[in-house]
Amino acid sequence: MTMNLPPVLSRCGLCCETCEYRQSHNCGGCIASGGKPFWGECDVAKCCQEKGHVHCGQCSEIPCDNLRNMSYGDDEHCDNPPGKRIETCRAWAKNEQHI
Repeated sequence: MTMNLPPVLSRCGLCCETCEYRQSHNCGGCIASGGKPFWGECDVAKCCQEKGHVHCGQCSEIPCDNLRNMSYGDDEHCDNPPGKRIETCRAWAKNEQHI
């Protein structure tokens, strides 16, 4: 069974294509913005960039505290369902192993 994966536009596994802020804030995602989406510098994106990873799924420390907090954090901005971006990053990494 294949998971329908969103394109890799974020480092944390957020599906930018369905993000409500993408168009309203003209955000291209953290990869396109060099780790600085519309709201400011992202610690998760910065960490990935410093380690030379495209996304968190390529990191042996997944899920680190930063990613876990982003995925399970506050009710307004966390994943729906909680943990979704971690699952997406793991799926991206698994998909890369099959290419």
